[in-house]
Amino acid sequence: MAAECLARAGRQVVICEAKPSPARKFLMAGKSGLNLMNAAPLDAQIAQYAEAANWLAPMLRAFGPEQIRAWAETLGQDLFTGSSGRVFPQAMKASPLLRAWLARLSDLGVELRRNWRWTAGSFDFDIPEGVRHLAPRVTVLALGGASWARLGSDGAWAQQLTARGIALAPFQPANMGFRVAWSAHMTRHFGQPIKGTQISAGDKAIRAEFVLSETGIEGGAIYALSRPLREGAPLSIDLFPDLTASQITEHLSRQPVKLSTKNRLRRALRLEGARLALALETARDIADHPAQLKALTLPLLGPRPMDEAISTAGGLPQAALTDTLMLRDWPGVFAAGEMLDWEAPTGGYLLTASLATGHWAGRHAARF
Repeated sequence: MAAECLARAGRQVVICEAKPSPARKFLMAGKSGLNLMNAAPLDAQIAQYAEAANWLAPMLRAFGPEQIRAWAETLGQDLFTGSSGRVFPQAMKASPLLRAWLARLSDLGVELRRNWRWTAGSFDFDIPEGVRHLAPRVTVLALGGASWARLGSDGAWAQQLTARGIALAPFQPANMGFRVAWSAHMTRHFGQPIKGTQISAGDKAIRAEFVLSETGIEGGAIYALSRPLREGAPLSIDLFPDLTASQITEHLSRQPVKLSTKNRLRRALRLEGARLALALETARDIADHPAQLKALTLPLLGPRPMDEAISTAGGLPQAALTDTLMLRDWPGVFAAGEMLDWEAPTGGYLLTASLATGHWAGRHAARF
């Protein structure tokens, strides 16, 4: 996006891509439909960026969901809004948009150099033929965060910026799963979704499903709560958000006392499969304390490894950048995307802010 803005401003633009092909994480995002943006009102979307909201707000207002929709449509991609408010291309993948975008950049005179990895200085690159040095008049760094290293965003750039004395916020996983020490009886339920629940952590609660895995829990509901969970808030699971504790007690009291706890739960509450297994795994003496089904506590052993996270927090803080996203200690060098220290839940917000910051950095780099 930065390259497109620079090229449209009449600048000669070179993209140095470390991998043999570009936009690998973008293509990976497209495997689940390419959630480009969200259909919620813009102010509500800006609030999703928490303490970074005021920082990102002018960028999102300059090139936010409305502008991204128009941009995608000019690339031949019709969009639709799903029931959750997430917006996708009709093709439900990234490759058609990427092909059209790369063709546009080529038509604008942008040169894409593959297998060019920035290694040091201002700017030395390892390339198949050896080492090359460039001396650009202006640069936009768009090197990603520190997850999915095999796709290119390995966070190695942090060493080069800290070597220049630029202070960074530590990388942390965001939108990730969490580890759980399951007992053996949970094995048969791995891969199963837990539906119809409300889960909460800290002051956040969400009604959405999550998935049991061999290593723990993951899925949309967990990703939405990943920040308070990462910061140590306990996870609470309400298996029956539409029933009160007294109603649950009443349903169970109607069952014969001679029935096992498992059969009483099945017959009274239709609790079966993975949901039943989760209740038996986490609750104690449910027959005597059925209200536990409204607040199951699942002990977590911490987040999954950062490289497995959908995104990362940390990186270049606002204090290290001017209002134009130029590095204060490196005139002529701008930064955009997941390099910046912001985080947001899944739902279109990750790609929206990446495109918005790329657009902002590109425009200001062209003026510089």
